[in-house]
Amino acid sequence: MGHRKSTARAAGIAAIALAITAGTAGAAGAAGTAGAAPEGNGAAQRPGVNRLEGVWRTDGYGTIAEIHGTTFTTYDVTRISCTPGFLTGAQVGAPGHGGAVRYGLPGKGYGELTVTPQGRDRAVYKDDGATSTKDLSRLPGGLPARCTQPAPQDALAVFDRFWATFEENYPFFAAKGIDWHAQGAAARAAITPQTGTAELEKIITGLLEPLGDAHTALGRKAADGGFDLVFGGLRPGTQEPTDEVREQAGRAVAAQLLAPEQTFGQGLLGVGELSGGIGYLRVSGFDGYVDDGPYQAHAAELDKALDALLAHPQRLNGLVIDLRLNGGGSDELGLRIASRLTDRPFLAYRKVARNDPADPARFTAPQPSVVRPAAGTTRFTGPVALLTAGSTVSAGETFTQAMAERRPAAVRVGENTQGVFSDIMFKPLSAELLAVLPNEKFLTRDGSTFDGPGIPPDVRTPVFTPEELAGLKDSALTEARRLLAAGAGGR
Repeated sequence: MGHRKSTARAAGIAAIALAITAGTAGAAGAAGTAGAAPEGNGAAQRPGVNRLEGVWRTDGYGTIAEIHGTTFTTYDVTRISCTPGFLTGAQVGAPGHGGAVRYGLPGKGYGELTVTPQGRDRAVYKDDGATSTKDLSRLPGGLPARCTQPAPQDALAVFDRFWATFEENYPFFAAKGIDWHAQGAAARAAITPQTGTAELEKIITGLLEPLGDAHTALGRKAADGGFDLVFGGLRPGTQEPTDEVREQAGRAVAAQLLAPEQTFGQGLLGVGELSGGIGYLRVSGFDGYVDDGPYQAHAAELDKALDALLAHPQRLNGLVIDLRLNGGGSDELGLRIASRLTDRPFLAYRKVARNDPADPARFTAPQPSVVRPAAGTTRFTGPVALLTAGSTVSAGETFTQAMAERRPAAVRVGENTQGVFSDIMFKPLSAELLAVLPNEKFLTRDGSTFDGPGIPPDVRTPVFTPEELAGLKDSALTEARRLLAAGAGGR
């Protein structure tokens, strides 16, 4: 709810996220936390007492959460400010087992996050669609006084909140060779009492652009209450696919399929068959499979595609999963696919978040995400090839990272992924501007990450180049078929 991946429908990667109305809950996501109250009328009839009443601070994430009655409200905190956060949620149903409470968009009948008490002064918070939780500690003094005062809205104050938000949360300055202090001081010196919003946007964009990070963005309040994209980061050299490229890519893939794709999830999922008994699954996003609804609705649509793909797994000699035009979404949905492709549990990755404003090297304790075999349904455990590109982003990358730990590991064909893995945080800077940024790392088994350069392919091929598309050629798909036929993807 408060944090979200970028999605496949994004223009400038983060645009779709900025369409969410500020001050409300975000996207549909993962299954409710175990022990949470069931959704719907049955939950409303269950007795229970909200043991979470009060004010809480997250470990990392720069957030204070206030729970009052049936309302969940957030505040963004830096060393210089405390301002209203992006998220306001309404309780859904009565508290469940252990006092767990679900919250969702005001006026909606389903929840999107769960807060579960862990004793009197500790709790855990789980956004739907995320694969980890956030630790909460009670603030015994209640809401800090600073949070109750209106924040100044002049350009210099807004800039300082922006700079401090990145200074205290962004994990990759050193890796990208960015001197945030020097650049911030130079930018700040250009701000005068006459600096307007448009000029301030240019100054902030000037600091964001060198990061080359597709999980950074700046939004401006729109007339409909959402946000328009002012700037969306991208790794240098990345070509964002246009609608025309997507259409041509679809034709190039179709030329190798034995029959037209079956589509699911509003066209974001495609299932087909390649020669030699090889299945084909296109995943153009891990979100947006339904127009509205909880995680369960998205998961059900994904399951329909997987059921069609794996209707007769014994007949499959291999499987190609096409992630080349995948802009991300829910990490949980990626692990849901992985659970259909294994007969043994395996560690997908471990997740950490920056949690010390003064020390960029300090992070929360690693939280492991484990893939477990899906029960009561068909699974495929044979060779898998993944098609990746610079337009494989975020949750598309965390799925790719997870599949490297599968046994047999998937073979990757194509290009490096985009190089952004963290959930993204939405941080309002003023009544007009909203910043988007990451604060997490997804660790491999040896503690390294792929943030920045992305995950490299095992076999590098062209991906949707003008020359290939003009001739309805798809070298990556052709190579994946060859490798699977030769027994690769079973490393």
